[in-house]
Amino acid sequence: MAKPRPENSARPPSVDVVLRDAAFAELLTRFGHQVVRDAIRLELAEIRQNVGAVDTAPGAILQAVRARVSRRMAPSLKPVFNLTGTILHTNLGRAPLPDVAVQAMVAAAGAVNLEYDLKTGKRGSRDSHLAGWVQQLTGAEAAIVVNNNAAAVMMMLNTFALGKEVIVSRGELIEIGGAFRLPDIMTRAGCILREVGTTNRTHLKDYQAAVNPLSGMILKVHTSNYQVQGFTKSVPEPELAALARKHNIPFAVDLGSGTLLDLTRFGLPYETTVRETLENGADLVSFSGDKLLGGPQAGIIAGRADLIAQIAENPMKRAMRLDKITIAALDAVLRLYANPDQLASQVPTLTALSRSSEDIKALAGRLQPLLAEALAGQAVVEVLSCHSQIGSGALPVDLLESYALGLRPIGEGDKALRRLAAALRDLPCPVIGRISNGQVILDLRALSDEPAFSVQLGQVAACLRAAR
Repeated sequence: MAKPRPENSARPPSVDVVLRDAAFAELLTRFGHQVVRDAIRLELAEIRQNVGAVDTAPGAILQAVRARVSRRMAPSLKPVFNLTGTILHTNLGRAPLPDVAVQAMVAAAGAVNLEYDLKTGKRGSRDSHLAGWVQQLTGAEAAIVVNNNAAAVMMMLNTFALGKEVIVSRGELIEIGGAFRLPDIMTRAGCILREVGTTNRTHLKDYQAAVNPLSGMILKVHTSNYQVQGFTKSVPEPELAALARKHNIPFAVDLGSGTLLDLTRFGLPYETTVRETLENGADLVSFSGDKLLGGPQAGIIAGRADLIAQIAENPMKRAMRLDKITIAALDAVLRLYANPDQLASQVPTLTALSRSSEDIKALAGRLQPLLAEALAGQAVVEVLSCHSQIGSGALPVDLLESYALGLRPIGEGDKALRRLAAALRDLPCPVIGRISNGQVILDLRALSDEPAFSVQLGQVAACLRAAR
């Protein structure tokens, strides 16, 4: 039943009447008839549902419609400040790209020699733009790149073990984000899973007993998002490589996050490199471009030239190939690795991971009074010691000393916490933290643009009032 309309309330105009108002001409020119008309229709519908409570003056309607159109036409993807304490945060886009990669993406937006050989004037291969650098940086005979590491694993499985068995240790049957499981990938790739060993202990004899005429591949998976500790046993890569060669089947290693260089040079925990894995006898190694490498989303396969050639001929390759923008970005990042001494200052992921706790503490000391002033009477702001994690399955048990700002709302418990977190997300450049122990925690390890963060702190109080 419709609500009775108050006697003194104005009846809202029709959509066509509003559209004919000259004040809407600028909106129509800028955004088009359909977008503006839809916004007017929605605004008038809301006015009719709230007769007497909504201003129906032409100026008020124009302002409300303009706000609706702005929200509708705003990009869905927005830059944010990742202050969660997880550096490679999957939900926040993982690795932030270096400036040179962004510039390369812009340069590649127009016509480029994606599949055109400038020397011969004939058709070329898009894989050629990246293969050389991957080979140089890993020591591989050849390389190929697809759109993510899950696709890389699927390509290896489907190419060499279609209708055949893939031998994997039971302790390496991983599940990654979104309930994406290795056994499911094998099924979709047309392979038969052959589990060996137990969750915590697998021996060479387990692999030896599993090899049979139906075997298509031995696969070793780096358990990058967890570790089994205690009474454990795994088979070294050289022993698996020798077993695979004996039976003339490929030995593939999925490194997951993967890294091209020894991370201890940046003060980080040791992680096996792609080059070391190949030197240990792996025929193929797959790894991500958008995790520890610090580049765009990609799945890289490096290894024997004859095997890479077979992967390139797989019809699935076309469905998983990279676009020109991603190729440009990854090429720019790989070229940075030619000068490892400068990487920590050029690759944002490595910059954040190698940042000293003293530097982060000093940053927290500068920002604390600014945020305390912005939230005066709303929350108490203090500097806290904390630990950051690398994220996205990289070095899962290794934590990095860091510092954070802890924001404790004054009163109202969980409701106030959620409102404060929502207010931070409502800033022009949203601030994403985490809630823990009655506080909104803003881990500052990944904060690279201090001026941009500071300049919007004055708007936090207004966003907090709007969130009530």
